[in-house]
Amino acid sequence: MEQVAIIGGGPAGYTAAIYCARADLKPLLIEGMQPGGQLVTTTEIENFPGFPKGISGSELMFLMREQAERFGTRFVSEEVAGVAFKRMPFQMTLGNGTKIEAKTVIICTGASARYLGLEAEKKLIGHGVSGCATCDGALYRNKPVAVVGGGDTAMEDALFLTRFASQVTVIHRRDRFRASKVMAERVMKHPKIRVIWNSVVVDLMDVSKMDLEALKLKNTVNGETSELQVAALFVAIGHKPNTDIFKGQIDLDENGYIAADCSRTNIAGIFAAGDVQDPHYRQAVTAAGSGCMAAIETERYLAND
Repeated sequence: MEQVAIIGGGPAGYTAAIYCARADLKPLLIEGMQPGGQLVTTTEIENFPGFPKGISGSELMFLMREQAERFGTRFVSEEVAGVAFKRMPFQMTLGNGTKIEAKTVIICTGASARYLGLEAEKKLIGHGVSGCATCDGALYRNKPVAVVGGGDTAMEDALFLTRFASQVTVIHRRDRFRASKVMAERVMKHPKIRVIWNSVVVDLMDVSKMDLEALKLKNTVNGETSELQVAALFVAIGHKPNTDIFKGQIDLDENGYIAADCSRTNIAGIFAAGDVQDPHYRQAVTAAGSGCMAAIETERYLAND
């Protein structure tokens, strides 16, 4: 039986592993089939402390993983297909059928940005397409960018991007925003923001060069198409926490995020860290910080067990 099983890599999982390993808890990290999580698709990170010249997401995750391994973390490159948290020991079933039992579990499965579902979009994530304006906005100084969405997150992203972009275009499929009135008014009054109503993005141009140059738009009322020249597209249509396998096993909020208090869940011995329990910040540095918190709480729980 494992002392600690960590589900998910990324900054939260790797940081939790570093702290647990240094506490001699010999953690087992189940990192899935894409070690490093979403961050490996980010070409350049400029806001993670300690890297004044920036660092690629894949390199940062490699270094974190290497550090966790140095202190004795063991890794399993498999997905968790199911869990049984109703009784001790906690059990996780992997995609290959292997069952793992543990005294404690730290869940770090993250959250996935909702994208438009376009084939070209998949190729350009991290190369002009982003689900995080706070992460990538500064990369597009003095360049035109677009935001897709109509809620408060889209409004916040558009306003944030005005600090860097030459112009921000908000594209919304309806003729009015669903955002709060105050946020919508701020966007519509801002001199660097324009709004294209009743329109959807149907294609991304210049995919072959791996560098976004323009969007193909379609008017939802008359069906007319047009092109919009932009250097980046920020998709702000929501995030989905990766918690499907935990439904019925642990308390989730109305949006599917794990309900956690200082990383502690409703089940003693089960902890959560990173974006899977954070609908607000969704940053690598906050995920890493919560991974540290979860590891310390796990160590204290085992010491008092």
